[in-house]
Amino acid sequence: MADRSLDTTGLTCPIPILKAKKALADMAQGSVLEILATDPAAPKDFMAFCKATGHTLVDSREQDGAYRFLIQRA
Repeated sequence: MADRSLDTTGLTCPIPILKAKKALADMAQGSVLEILATDPAAPKDFMAFCKATGHTLVDSREQDGAYRFLIQRA
């Protein structure tokens, strides 16, 4: 379950990553951010983002061209 949700549908790279970075900075360690996106590059972008920042990509799902990511703040 997410502590906060961020809707980035309709936005393209790098905006979803930048918005997620800002949201995570305002969250407590261990809390979970849910991100909704439609950018086809989002799965690779968020995997790379988590690897680079140390945050945990808890879940990544795609349904009908929409993506849902759960990221736990490091």
